[in-house]
Amino acid sequence: MPRTRIKICGIRDYDTALAAVEAGADAIGFIFVRSSPRYIEPEAAAEIMASLPPLVSTVGVFMNMPIDGFSDVEELCPTNYTQLHGDEDAELIEACAPVIKGVRFAPASIASDLARFEKDDNVEAILIDGPTPGEGVPFQWSDLTPHLDNIAKPVFLAGGLNPANVGDAIRILAPYAVDVSSGVERERGVKDPELIAAFCEAVRRADAESEA
Repeated sequence: MPRTRIKICGIRDYDTALAAVEAGADAIGFIFVRSSPRYIEPEAAAEIMASLPPLVSTVGVFMNMPIDGFSDVEELCPTNYTQLHGDEDAELIEACAPVIKGVRFAPASIASDLARFEKDDNVEAILIDGPTPGEGVPFQWSDLTPHLDNIAKPVFLAGGLNPANVGDAIRILAPYAVDVSSGVERERGVKDPELIAAFCEAVRRADAESEA
């Protein structure tokens, strides 16, 4: 079994970024959505990114931002990966490609959403979030299982993950990566290094159990 990758999203300061890296995170996410309590200015994100140890991936998270705005942010803070988390159309996805495309889990639409982005060459991975992204609300992971049979692209799982439940999510879905934000916060928008470490440890424990 390949190990599950870990992304800690909503990083807003260097100390938290370093805590995530030291805990074993593979990637950190910067949220460039002004309405989010986890928003960070691109200039501040660039300073953090410049100070990170080698081989740590960075992800810029956008939602329904016009291409001009996206380009402005990317010029200031050129992250390794781009995550689009809104209702972006095919033209915008192509302009930002390659992307990690976020979708919300909804029984009525998940099958069509996955099929659409599975065949989109501009999408390199699909992130499946809960019905209310950013609110830390999980969905019934077993309901997603049958929808993944025809998905060859890497799947990132998000939405309501925390140190207590991420192991169960991995055992049920075996995603390529898990993505957490509110689940490792001591208050809204403020990360807790101990919770980050506990989350990463829970992921590694689940991986080890899968290999046993």
